[in-house]
Amino acid sequence: MTIPKNVEIEKLIEFRHKLHQIPETAHQEEKTAEYVKNFLSDFPPDELVDKIGGYGIAAIYNGEANGPTVMLRCELDALPIPEVNEMEYRSRIEGNGHKCGHDGHMAIISGMAQYLHSNRPDTGRVILLYQPAEETGEGARKILDDSKFSDLKPDYIYALHNLPGFPKGQIMVKKGIFASASKGMIIKLKGRPSHASHPENGDNPALAASQIIQSLFMIPQMHTEFHRAALITPIHIRVGKPAFGTSAGDGEVMATLRTHRDEEMEILAAKAEEQARKIAEANHLKIDISYTEEFESVKNDSHCVEFITEVAQELSLPVARMDHPFPWSEDFGLFTSAFNGALFGLGAGEDHPQLHNEDYDFPDDIIQTGVAMFQQLTERILTKAN
Repeated sequence: MTIPKNVEIEKLIEFRHKLHQIPETAHQEEKTAEYVKNFLSDFPPDELVDKIGGYGIAAIYNGEANGPTVMLRCELDALPIPEVNEMEYRSRIEGNGHKCGHDGHMAIISGMAQYLHSNRPDTGRVILLYQPAEETGEGARKILDDSKFSDLKPDYIYALHNLPGFPKGQIMVKKGIFASASKGMIIKLKGRPSHASHPENGDNPALAASQIIQSLFMIPQMHTEFHRAALITPIHIRVGKPAFGTSAGDGEVMATLRTHRDEEMEILAAKAEEQARKIAEANHLKIDISYTEEFESVKNDSHCVEFITEVAQELSLPVARMDHPFPWSEDFGLFTSAFNGALFGLGAGEDHPQLHNEDYDFPDDIIQTGVAMFQQLTERILTKAN
């Protein structure tokens, strides 16, 4: 595999390291966006759309003749996970870290800016989209709802995600559902506090909270078909405050609901609500249920996956065709629901620390692979469309 011409890998590695030092969480990516724009100024697009969907950026490179629009998307945001690695370019923002590899994804897409600056497409246009707030499932929706997006709508949209646990440089593909749907469920319980010596005078939600946790563990097993993947993971529980003289009067249970298919998500959420409400009523508690960080499943277009597979084979990269969707979620699913597109995996190393782990860091030596994949992918699509 050769490096696409005019792409300077060392500059991209330096760029990633700078981004790694300034990790900003969802909706806070101001400095990250400014740094991206400074980098793009050396490889100026024909048009740059700023502050789309928040701090999002769209860099547009036009071809010589009319044709389809190919959009390549990466993410701006980091995670509220502290850096434990001791490398020179470690995070400088306390408590934050690029522990999902979005800094590497930005470097790959910026490598396409290097390439396109000197190699405009013959037809159509290529849009490099830097999306905010992927980790909370809000960024893609904000992009799509932004009026600035109306002139950017793509004919094809692609993204990649680095995946530890797979050989470096391997390409993971799957037609149909690639990544799972998920959402955060928040159950608030309201009873009556009382003196801890007379708990019978109040309504303490502690027992109900524990019953709800047990119920949530059982729902996927008891209410989804064997061949349909579903999972509920309790992530937080709180009852009252640390006051030993008081029997608690309120509580909260949080859980992540996860399914391969959007249809199963509706069933899973409805059953979880039903069980929680029954338990609250039996314990004389008021209940309020809400949701946050909602992700649709990522559904890949079959023809777009074929393009990815063909390009990977042309580059002599190993290809793994996945039998089952990945259990994690990605808000790229909103894009593939609206446009022809696909998300593919890029192996980060079989023994590499996992995503969202404190010791994770994006491997620089797969930047070249990512750029080559996107460069060949865009050329293949725009050439076939001509």
